[in-house]
Amino acid sequence: MASNIVIAQTTIDDEEQAKALARGAVENRLAACAHIDQPFTAVYWWDSAIQTAQEWRVSYKTTTERLPELESWVSKQHTYEVHEWITLPVTGGTEAYLAWVAEESTPRPAG
Repeated sequence: MASNIVIAQTTIDDEEQAKALARGAVENRLAACAHIDQPFTAVYWWDSAIQTAQEWRVSYKTTTERLPELESWVSKQHTYEVHEWITLPVTGGTEAYLAWVAEESTPRPAG
């Protein structure tokens, strides 16, 4: 079952910032939910050298319609010069869950 649901991911080196990125996106209804993975070790090239850091991964469940606004919001909030932003299509899932993600990613009318 194809869907218009996507998972978007970023990483950050501070647990409180990860929580703020997750909570802010959900509060702004840019995503239905966000998961924060336990800290892991990242090894990568930066400034012409191999770097090692502890990071947290934030995974957002949202719709393709909300994705551009979520990406823009995360970019403004993120502290990295170049932050990870990867999107993965959701190619299946239960109808109830996919409908819930779509509903909870939709902005509510003011009032």
